[in-house]
Amino acid sequence: GRPVRVDLEADAGDYLHHVASLVRDIRAGLLQKAVISRVVPVPEEIDFPASFAAGRRANSPTRSFLLSMGGLRAFGFSPETVVEVDPERRVASQPLAGTRALTGDTELDRKLREDLLADPKELHEHAISVKVAVDELAGPCEPETVAVTEFMTVKERGTVQHLASKVVGRMPEGAGPWQAFAAVFPAVTASGVPKPAAYEAISRYESQARGPYAGAVMKVTQDGTMDAALVLRSAYACNGRTWLRAGAGVVEQSRAERELEETREKLMSVSRSLVGRADRTAEPADDTGAAEGRPRPPR
Repeated sequence: GRPVRVDLEADAGDYLHHVASLVRDIRAGLLQKAVISRVVPVPEEIDFPASFAAGRRANSPTRSFLLSMGGLRAFGFSPETVVEVDPERRVASQPLAGTRALTGDTELDRKLREDLLADPKELHEHAISVKVAVDELAGPCEPETVAVTEFMTVKERGTVQHLASKVVGRMPEGAGPWQAFAAVFPAVTASGVPKPAAYEAISRYESQARGPYAGAVMKVTQDGTMDAALVLRSAYACNGRTWLRAGAGVVEQSRAERELEETREKLMSVSRSLVGRADRTAEPADDTGAAEGRPRPPR
């Protein structure tokens, strides 16, 4: 199909200003971290199934989804799960925070990975997110079962590589997956620390309501299984508009230019795969998700 070009500099000036203002808020002690995002319009209608298929080949997501429901169309390549619960009430969350580009040049990517693992700002941003995940799982889980089983590994996700950790726990008899979900959602890696102050910062500095961005697409089954993927690295269409959205975690050591660059790196994981609509017959026919055996959204 015909590729669709997107201007990744849309809103860049405002974003730089907002990051700088947020850093001042953090230095004033209002909060430790917030993830603020920016919206990039897509100038024409896209073929969602074709764009999803192209993006799925080009990315390495934890989960993928394609959906059409309630007037919203979206597809995405989620880098992380918010929460996973199995029938034995074992719970896992996978915080990703800390980012460098993934270019496909082996030597450059190795240098970027080493830089990521040695950058005090990225390590700090990641560590405080993991601490929140541990604290949150200690609520629904038996506290002695909560542990960090992976810490600061590097996961490759399309056009970026992230610091990744895994936090696990086990809920007591009688507990259900929604208790685990309620404890961790909204995800710390798309909101901030502490969460209430981060929500306020997001409402101050983001120009448009998030809608599905940073939400969750999930599969829930009768046996108590839940698999909830974070809605990031996605394209959206609603009410005649099509757009992309990406954010970056801002902490005290953040530099606005680098955070803007990080949003570009994340946007590229979707923008490079957009396919234009040839006609009006390309829309998904129903409200199901499709994702290589991955989670379908609830009906």
